[in-house]
Amino acid sequence: MADVSVATAHVIRPLTPETFPAWLALAQKHNGVWGGCYCSYFHGDTEQTVKSEYDGPTFKQRLVAEGVAHAALVFDGDDAIAWCEYGSPAELPGIYHRKQYDAGETNPAPWRITCFFVDRDHRRSGVAREALDGALELIAQAGGGEVVSFPNELAPGKRTSSSFLHNGTRAMFEKAGFTFERHIGKSKTVMRRTVPPARS
Repeated sequence: MADVSVATAHVIRPLTPETFPAWLALAQKHNGVWGGCYCSYFHGDTEQTVKSEYDGPTFKQRLVAEGVAHAALVFDGDDAIAWCEYGSPAELPGIYHRKQYDAGETNPAPWRITCFFVDRDHRRSGVAREALDGALELIAQAGGGEVVSFPNELAPGKRTSSSFLHNGTRAMFEKAGFTFERHIGKSKTVMRRTVPPARS
């Protein structure tokens, strides 16, 4: 996939073997992210790669090489400063509250967005939204379709550390055109949007 053109001063690039080193540098700057997850929590095993047999960076790199790990990376010059992870349910089966989600799902979407991460030096500056828009554009380039995600709904007046909002907020997704469907768990929501295919 090509670089993405969105209304931002930054460049959006897909996660590929070529951009993986920049992605890894961002993850390593933050001690592997989410306690050393390396953005692999939501991934499952593949026929070629079993998660338990590899460390986090190697597992993720193998998935990227297999073409089953997708993300929109926000670049500031040569440095990746954020990502938004997306993919098919088969690629990203490990969502929170999955039993509750599955029980109420009547129309499974072909795409899901599961994870954001923003460099600590760039938080609260709109970069997560840039990553979300980039992911939606990459999904459009891949043919579009329905996209479901599970952002947090923040309690009114309660300030939450951005480092805990691994899947963004309901407000951000609403501004991006997503529709609220229901709550799952204590603070997560199910939100959906249909992305038309990109024009050739």
